[in-house]
Amino acid sequence: MIGFARASGVSAALSANVSETARPLKFTEQGEQGSHHDRDRDNVLGEVTEVTEKARRRAFTVEYKRRIVKEAEACKGPGEIGALLRREGLYSSHLTTWRQARDRGELAGAVTRKRGPQAAPVDPRDKKIAEMERQIAKLAMRAERAEAIAEIQLFWRAGSIERPAHEHKADC
Repeated sequence: MIGFARASGVSAALSANVSETARPLKFTEQGEQGSHHDRDRDNVLGEVTEVTEKARRRAFTVEYKRRIVKEAEACKGPGEIGALLRREGLYSSHLTTWRQARDRGELAGAVTRKRGPQAAPVDPRDKKIAEMERQIAKLAMRAERAEAIAEIQLFWRAGSIERPAHEHKADC
């Protein structure tokens, strides 16, 4: 039936196979239906694409956590805690975790701990040891170089190493 609609120039919306929610088809000057490519291009150009910011994990301050736990403890009636969580946009797991942190004493301090491995303070003795190891390595290289030069000079004087041609002439 769609083939007949195209041939006769009748709108495809009148076709029995097209639902009422379908977009009207685009016709060219000759009365024929436009290609699928034309419809796709119109769709892309006609719609506004919104780019959202990359999702980030929410970070709650210690003061906020303490306040919410305190408010939750004050809730006595049925559904009050659920209303608090909905109002603040929180999950019950937040409240559970924060109560456990409070019981461990982690919410007593005013400083929020940063995630990840904690940097260990550098011991001044370790710095001194590292500096001395660098100096020892440097002096060992200098000593090896000096021994190699002394050995070459010893062989040279002993005649084990042939002297260049221009030095032979000077000795004569």
